[in-house]
Amino acid sequence: MITQAGIAVTGSVVRVTGSGLGCPTWPQCFPGSLVPQSPMSGSRFEVAALHQWIEFSNRLLVGLVLLVGLACLVVALLVRPWRPRLVLLAATMPIGVVAQAVLGGITVRTGLTWWTVAGHFLVSMVLVWLAVLLVAAFAEGDAPPRWHLPGPLRGLLYSATAVLAALLIAGTLVTAAGPHAGDTATPRLALSVPALVHLHADLLVGFLGLLTGLGCALRAAGVPGRTWRRYSVLIGVVAAQGTVGVVQYLTGVPEVLVSLHVLGAASVVVAMAALWTSCRVRDELPALPVGAARPLTGAGTGYGGS
Repeated sequence: MITQAGIAVTGSVVRVTGSGLGCPTWPQCFPGSLVPQSPMSGSRFEVAALHQWIEFSNRLLVGLVLLVGLACLVVALLVRPWRPRLVLLAATMPIGVVAQAVLGGITVRTGLTWWTVAGHFLVSMVLVWLAVLLVAAFAEGDAPPRWHLPGPLRGLLYSATAVLAALLIAGTLVTAAGPHAGDTATPRLALSVPALVHLHADLLVGFLGLLTGLGCALRAAGVPGRTWRRYSVLIGVVAAQGTVGVVQYLTGVPEVLVSLHVLGAASVVVAMAALWTSCRVRDELPALPVGAARPLTGAGTGYGGS
């Protein structure tokens, strides 16, 4: 979970330092070389050494994320009894890293086209969400989920999650039209930055409104203390993220706040996914004799149709 969120933050450092094309090709850094090279005057690949090493270091960190993902998968495979859901979640980590590496290569080869950069970030947020589910899965059983929330409250949770997704997408549009392209020659999204910022802010207000309603409903429903604590953390993280966004806009989008905002976005995703995991429980299914058939979900299992 930490490495999946961390690689998104280091990616933002590459962008705000203008190092997105520090290694101007992929999978090599330069044609014929996997590592940075001394800048060659007059070459179309003339790149400052600092930019080269910033981008190359981020590529090396991808290897670390991949190793952690593979370690998660190995541990999941060693768990007995065999747990298909746990293995599936663990497998998304290394698979996701490889997919991100390929997407990163496409981003470089297309000259940091804004929609590739946006997709790169959004896939990272999906992997952060899945990493939170993986962490929770190690402490859960394999039974179908039993929700602490009645249907209408689950609908509110689903709605808040959908608005969060829209909020993240709007944030990538603001970035695409903003000043930090990753390279000075990269064309920007030809839309009004103030208009996109207002869209982003409106979605944030809607998200906070849904969370406020959800909080009141959770309190009235008497959910477990763990759920309420995670809800409180989510509210705090969203408030902090909103504050950073406002300061960032009013101060001309300084580089350090851009990376801090990306860290905040990943933190919001972690907190929201953690709230999800606390709103339901997966019990251990009882052991069955060899050859015995397990009853269908909802047919006398005690888990209802949840």
